[in-house]
Amino acid sequence: MSAPDRKIQPVIIPVTPGNMIGAQLYHLDNRVPVYAINAGEEEIVRIDFIFRAGHIHETMPLLASSVSLMLTEGSENYSAEEINKTLDFYGAVPNQFTEKDSAGLSIAFLTKYSIKILELCREILFRPVFPTAELEALMRKRLQWFNVSRERVMTVASDKFFEAIFGSSHPYGRVTSAEDFTRITPELLSRFHSSHYTTDDLTIIVAGRIPDEMISQLNFIFGLLPASLTRQTDNLPLPVPGKPGRITLEKKNAIQAALRIGSITIGKRHPDYHGLKIFDTILGGYFGSRLMKNIREGKGYTYGINSSVVSFELAAYKSISTEVGIEHVAATINEIGIEIRRLQNEPVGYVELELVRNYMLGEIVRMFDGPFATTDSFRAVWEFGLDYSYYTSMANKIRTIGADEIMHIARTYYKIEDLFEIVVGPE
Repeated sequence: MSAPDRKIQPVIIPVTPGNMIGAQLYHLDNRVPVYAINAGEEEIVRIDFIFRAGHIHETMPLLASSVSLMLTEGSENYSAEEINKTLDFYGAVPNQFTEKDSAGLSIAFLTKYSIKILELCREILFRPVFPTAELEALMRKRLQWFNVSRERVMTVASDKFFEAIFGSSHPYGRVTSAEDFTRITPELLSRFHSSHYTTDDLTIIVAGRIPDEMISQLNFIFGLLPASLTRQTDNLPLPVPGKPGRITLEKKNAIQAALRIGSITIGKRHPDYHGLKIFDTILGGYFGSRLMKNIREGKGYTYGINSSVVSFELAAYKSISTEVGIEHVAATINEIGIEIRRLQNEPVGYVELELVRNYMLGEIVRMFDGPFATTDSFRAVWEFGLDYSYYTSMANKIRTIGADEIMHIARTYYKIEDLFEIVVGPE
């Protein structure tokens, strides 16, 4: 093999979103939608059972998450011990999740055990009994974790931030108190479960090396479940934010102060969202960002600082978060303002913008690296009524956005006077 000629620049191949494996849509006999992402080499699949049962649907704190956590604590035909032993015996890896808008179960297993695992999932998801002893033990454990977490300044700052930007009465912004752990009862969980864990609220996503019989197995296990006769229609409220400004909370004995700065913003369905994500990456969305270079590397005020833009069903938000010594709070907030104004008024240089382009395009490729990553990426757009064109248009925007458009995005969607500033730390 001849040695490469170091005087000749190698060919640069443009990064593309990668192999975005399509999701084939099926419907069970009871009209439950099933999306199948058939990929992978191993005889393993992951199934996500997703219900419209997240925090937005609860009438009191902890309700949605407690239902989710209790699903494996006993059913009509299995005790908690039997459920866990069966999962262990067949090597299944379950994960109950509760998010702002949805909740459910994600489980990975060998395809040769699919019938047994699917039968157990039906038992877990549709026939839980919420036993009193197990619920009381869970709530004691959660209260203990809650009390420990209240000692962390960033946890307190995050709670106050969401309360400020979404409103204290909105499920996105409602803050949990210690008393809430004593209010959860089996009856409340059963009522919430009956209303929201129904076939009307269910979507199934299966990914991996899917055997030919998998869809018929899903139909056999779940397709005969009846449609709900008791499902309640939620009147989902829109957030009502407070007045922007600084909110300071004292936390005695804290070593550092936590900062959380941001506000409500546009979401994934908005045509400018791609541009906002690019701006956010430049500001604080990766290790080489403006905020990291200034406040971590230049000033040494913090070990890490980051910014993000996050979408929910009813709202979206942008935020900047960090922890600094109390003596650096004012200076850090000032430097954050300086970096935002720079991006509003000074064009991003060619070298920096190319670095961000390559980083973000690489992240899109990573999002489709394997069937399970593809599932997560599919869910991230499906939940908003979008499809894979979201990623192709994002990649196109990353390649073509110019410095003038970034300044326009910064001026339009990152107005400093609209930001909430939450500071939690020692006096």
